[in-house]
Amino acid sequence: MKASYQTFYRELCRFVPKECIYTDPSRTMAYGTDASCYRLIPQIVVRLDSEKQVQQTLVLAQKHGHPVTFRAAGTSLSGQAITDSILITLGDNWRQYKIFADAGYISLKPGVIGADANRYLAPFGRKIGPDPASIDACKIGGIAANNASGMCCGTAQNSYQTLQAMRLILADGTLIDTADSESVSAFKKNHNAMLEQLQTLSQQTKNNHHLAELIRHKYRLKNTTGYSLNALVDFDDPLDILTHLMIGSEGTLGFIAEITYQTVEEHQFKASALFVFSDIEAACEATRILKQQPVSAVELMDRGALASVENESGLPDFMPNLSEDATALLVEVRSADAEGLKEKMAQIMSSISTFTLEQQVPFTDKPEEFGRLWAIRKGIFPAIGAVRPVGSTVIIEDVAFPIEQLAAGVRDLRKLFIKHDYNAVIYGHALDGNMHFVFQQSFDSPEQVRRYQVFMEDIAQLVAVEYKGSLKAEHGTGRNMASFVELEWGSEAYELMWQLKNLLDPHHLLSPGVLLNRDHQAHLQNLKLLPAADKRVDSCIECGFCEPVCPSTNLSFTPRQRIVIWREINRLRRSGDDNQRLKQLEKDFRYLGDDTCAATGLCARRCPVGINTGELIRDIRTQRNMRYERVARWTADHFTTLTTGARLALNTVAGAGKVVGRERLGKITKALHVTSAGHIPLLTPSFPKGAHSPTAPKLVAGDLKVVYLPSCASRTMGASANDDDQRPLTEIVEKLLNKAGFSIIYPEKLDSLCCGMPYNSKGITTVAQNKLGDMEQALWEASEQGKYPILIDTSPCALRAVEGFTKPMALFEPVGFVNHYLADKLHFTPEDKPIMMHVTCSSVKMGLSAAMKNLLDRCCTQVIIPDGIHCCGFAGDKGIKTPELNSNALRLLSQQVPANCSEGVSNSRTCEIGLTEHSGVPYRSILYVVDRVTTPLS
Repeated sequence: MKASYQTFYRELCRFVPKECIYTDPSRTMAYGTDASCYRLIPQIVVRLDSEKQVQQTLVLAQKHGHPVTFRAAGTSLSGQAITDSILITLGDNWRQYKIFADAGYISLKPGVIGADANRYLAPFGRKIGPDPASIDACKIGGIAANNASGMCCGTAQNSYQTLQAMRLILADGTLIDTADSESVSAFKKNHNAMLEQLQTLSQQTKNNHHLAELIRHKYRLKNTTGYSLNALVDFDDPLDILTHLMIGSEGTLGFIAEITYQTVEEHQFKASALFVFSDIEAACEATRILKQQPVSAVELMDRGALASVENESGLPDFMPNLSEDATALLVEVRSADAEGLKEKMAQIMSSISTFTLEQQVPFTDKPEEFGRLWAIRKGIFPAIGAVRPVGSTVIIEDVAFPIEQLAAGVRDLRKLFIKHDYNAVIYGHALDGNMHFVFQQSFDSPEQVRRYQVFMEDIAQLVAVEYKGSLKAEHGTGRNMASFVELEWGSEAYELMWQLKNLLDPHHLLSPGVLLNRDHQAHLQNLKLLPAADKRVDSCIECGFCEPVCPSTNLSFTPRQRIVIWREINRLRRSGDDNQRLKQLEKDFRYLGDDTCAATGLCARRCPVGINTGELIRDIRTQRNMRYERVARWTADHFTTLTTGARLALNTVAGAGKVVGRERLGKITKALHVTSAGHIPLLTPSFPKGAHSPTAPKLVAGDLKVVYLPSCASRTMGASANDDDQRPLTEIVEKLLNKAGFSIIYPEKLDSLCCGMPYNSKGITTVAQNKLGDMEQALWEASEQGKYPILIDTSPCALRAVEGFTKPMALFEPVGFVNHYLADKLHFTPEDKPIMMHVTCSSVKMGLSAAMKNLLDRCCTQVIIPDGIHCCGFAGDKGIKTPELNSNALRLLSQQVPANCSEGVSNSRTCEIGLTEHSGVPYRSILYVVDRVTTPLS
């Protein structure tokens, strides 16, 4: 940290806890990236949890003259979420929301993820208007501050058009709530000069016919280049002008502390079709016609975009054989009812009936079928990102042409690709003339930077000058296009933007250089290098889509941040530039990157290029733990002894708990855990006592048979001592199977069997594979070579088997087995009560989320799936060796448990320990509830 920031830091610590402030080289670099091609390393990263803290921080920044930048999810593509000064990030208290009567409005704090907002509104048949492609990761603060849109919202349903009210904090720390009359009155009194100046600028703009017409033309298109000057011509009230200026201002005019949106209807009936035209002109002419029809979305994909995914499974067979200039339109239509949907489809087909199509997939309203069509569109960017050369980045640009000139604009774009030797593809939101083009770019030499410079200058000239289009249609200006704002808007409008900046941020401390920049070379500075680190992660584009599901987010590193720092470590190892910094990063990475990684791989499901950061971490652990392989092999060879000893230890601890009290014992083990630097595991009051190994029952001839493999966790761990139901899971499974008429077969040498996950998670892969192989052989024999189905009672173990077995066996975890084999043999009588549900990482990866919800719906009247809980972070023994990971992952759980809720369900015994501890209610296998509510049909 620079000396000039040290006083600021000391004063900041007076009102922000030190654990929420980062100045170390590892975490500042980890936060120095967003999804753009730029990197800046902040001096200070501070996580704030309240409006008051934001106000105090801004006042402090004004006092010391230090710039600040606000960051929501960091998924921005134009460099607007990074800084080399003070970076403000959002804590958990920015996740609140409020739905108003009839769900016509929703108030959202800036930390709410966009997809979550839509999930809150879904029961009312509503959603928010903006629909960016990153909606599963990006947050409301970024959506509003960038005026992000997407495939369906166009210009009619974006944040600007659906804004109802706003709480905002200005650069001087002043808070105003436009929905609160007292707040408005106070603001008008204290900031009258500012409001008068806004009104004056508005009137001057309206009176300037040429400028007013230019503004109206620019916002006829999708446009996020520069400030929202349309606020000056659309509104008369200076408060309306002020709040609408905040939309798309990218945090350079103030902080949006809350936004109230007008919601829009979410039609339940949908259908999609794919129309392939012989050339871009025909496709664009069809788009112009479709714009007049009742379509919800029209996505254009050129031949290069289609070629990038044409060999993927499940896509139309004709794709590899399309002509050289073929251009596709993916059309979606929505309606409130089935009849209306049918009428709209017929109307759309009639409107383009005069066109000759090269190929088509007619309208389908079957989700699995139109899902495959949208997989074409969604797969383009990942496909290009996955095959780029190591060390290069993928840049996605975002322009808009007047729709009547779209075909010519796309043709001219292609000419520039050829001129500058870029193998780019084009796709985008055709109804708005909004085209994305994606290309690979390296910045590792002056020649490559110069090539990029000339290319972007030509792009700017083509789009902004020749076609009077938008250089940024929906991704925000950022650092990427700040140098070109004047070129697009002209000097008069550009200077008007500077007047607004000077009025609202007179000291230029809110993200200077973002959105407006008089340095015409600014977009060529601080370009991000992506050095080779490991083949598993080299394709990472640092988008941050992985972060919402990572259990270590806010505790240590996220998957994106692990990759950022691992890249830097490997660069320093190769270059030898700074050994002191290298040693510090390596030291920090052990905890921030390795010890706190659950390595469950949920990140891969969110990653556009499918990166499982856990695989990288396991490989790092392999290198570190090789010296323990002999010990691991001994434990694997004596696994029966190990499980017997574990049961004894658990029962000893449970006995000690009876003597000294469970709570007191928890405090003792916590103290021992802390003083031993984590070497002594933490045993909480929720920890189970030892179980007993099941005894093989006598088989009855003619009965239905199932091979039952209790996982080593189920065989070792019984119920928690403070659980009302003391029966072990194995007893529940036996009872439930017998109730349904099944006889149980246990594999031979049951206590010696393990799927190998405890070894695999530590990177001791050889031992892990040997244990998995032993288990496979035992189950193969027990099932009489796959004759009988196999039930594995915890999902992590089941997933290991599903992914690792080579012999053909019918493998099931609890939910799948009940649905497939038991549901039609049992009568369900649902209980009138709420039950919490946790879907484990392994169940998510097996696609069981919906099946588990449907099964629990048959068991109770209210299923509660808490917000923001993905991976629980227990991760085998992480819950006792690195318990803060489990605590962090479940920090939002207890507040979401209703007062009348007394239990939760999952299907992993170790996960249930942490869930019980951090929820305040016992979590058990879902099979406990299924057993409780069912009786034999006969």
